[in-house]
Amino acid sequence: MSDILTLSQVKVPGSATTKDEAIREAGQLLVDAGAVSPDYVDAMFERERSVSTYMGNGLAIPHGTNESKDAITRSALSVVRYDRPIDWDGNEVRFAVGVAGVEGGHLEILGKVAIVFSDEAEVQGLVEASSAEELYQRLLAVNED
Repeated sequence: MSDILTLSQVKVPGSATTKDEAIREAGQLLVDAGAVSPDYVDAMFERERSVSTYMGNGLAIPHGTNESKDAITRSALSVVRYDRPIDWDGNEVRFAVGVAGVEGGHLEILGKVAIVFSDEAEVQGLVEASSAEELYQRLLAVNED
């Protein structure tokens, strides 16, 4: 599972100031990467309406619904870090990580992201990364098989 995350899919800082803008921003990076069609971004909003994708530790992982799998052309991640926390249903989010997985691949990707974000020292390093390049380098483990 290589090239799930590329430097072009990392944005520091993000420009969104609301949850909806953050979902759109993370989704657009997936569209721009050729991983999903624009319909997938609509499915990300649909998922969010049914269940919050806030995960804790400053992380939200917006992703599409099961019905949106046809909108995915390849497995990919997008990572957007915000200098100011985004209000995500009353929780503070510093990272919106968009996920698209082909044939159930999102579960493996989610597992890798969860491992990184479960370590508070690791999260602090991600918050302190001075550039998209540094953030990307800190997240390279998600590309490993």
